[in-house]
Amino acid sequence: MSSEDRPTLGGAHVAEPRQFLDGPPHELFRRLRSECPVHWSDGFDLYPGEEGYWSVTTADDVHTVSRDWQTFSSERRGFVALTHGVIPLELQQAMFIGMDPPKHDRLKALFQRGFTPARIAEHEDAIREIVRGVLDRLDGRETADLVNDVAQPVVARVIGSFMGLAPEDDETWARLMNTILGAGDPDMTPEGAQIVMERDLPEVFRRCGELIAARRAQPSDDLTSVLVHAEIDGQRLEEHEIVMGFFLLMAAGNDSTKATYSSGMRALMEDRAQLAQVVADPSLIPSVVEESLRMFPAFSHFARTATQDTELHGVTIREGEKVVMWYPSSNRDEARYEDPDLFDVARNPVHQAFGAGGRHFCLGAALARLELHVMLEETLARFPEIAIVGTPMQLESTFANQLKTLPVRLRP
Repeated sequence: MSSEDRPTLGGAHVAEPRQFLDGPPHELFRRLRSECPVHWSDGFDLYPGEEGYWSVTTADDVHTVSRDWQTFSSERRGFVALTHGVIPLELQQAMFIGMDPPKHDRLKALFQRGFTPARIAEHEDAIREIVRGVLDRLDGRETADLVNDVAQPVVARVIGSFMGLAPEDDETWARLMNTILGAGDPDMTPEGAQIVMERDLPEVFRRCGELIAARRAQPSDDLTSVLVHAEIDGQRLEEHEIVMGFFLLMAAGNDSTKATYSSGMRALMEDRAQLAQVVADPSLIPSVVEESLRMFPAFSHFARTATQDTELHGVTIREGEKVVMWYPSSNRDEARYEDPDLFDVARNPVHQAFGAGGRHFCLGAALARLELHVMLEETLARFPEIAIVGTPMQLESTFANQLKTLPVRLRP
């Protein structure tokens, strides 16, 4: 297929920040699913050195790409749309999300047994205590920012406890994760996205170096120690692999639950009837969790690279070409969901917020579900008439799909 024969829908560049100023471009995704479900963009306006990429927008096609790791590699050109963006390719490949089997499977297996639903359920009381402690800080206040006053401190302490971090370090690590994942947003990186490589990643490596030395001297049962003492085929991980493994777990733990909780709460507050319904019947909360995950997946995309010529949805994809899977689109696929843009607390959907199965299905899915359940349950029990005041602000990002502020009035 020559470049002029590729399906382009008028030459749209899907993965451009301008498309995501107010969150994912749902109208563009709707057109792509209908008219051009496997779509070619010939490059990036802001990154002229980057090559073109395919956008995959339907649930079935995302499912196909996710499960076929032999044809669609996570390692070859990185796992996000930009091959040479904020995080260099070498560092993307140092995280197990940026590896292919068999190394991916062996490294992920070191953590898998600690993230089973049964093992995660053992943490419910501790997570509930964290959530209640954060909500206690709002006593006497009339207003709050649900993102920064509730979601952020909760998720930072939960993942910090898993990683073996001291509570007094939560704010520092949250700042680093937010800046790196939000690079390019004018509030997160007013100096420009390049500040991440100049300042923030070096700080992550420095702080991680101290943690690594401490765990080598005195092993513990936290996840940082698991990384430090891990062996793959008799070889210890290299230092940059330990650091980036730590970064992956911290970033996922920090951003995913914070994002979906905040957007789910916003949807409830914007539909007072459904909010009242959930307050009156908390047994709906598991369904609210799944519907929030469907409509507001924490990460807008992950990418793969074709290892050979292949065909998807009748379109030829050449070896070496990148394929970007858009979850805000696949989770609103009309072929799978009735009224897909409607937030319905009783829907209880199957979705692709944690990926669409296969080797890279989210390690922390059970933890995220438990956190979301407890956070929604405790927030609504404490503040049943909570309401939005002011204007929520969306992070400007083609990757992290989250609010950066959600101002609320806590009581009538």
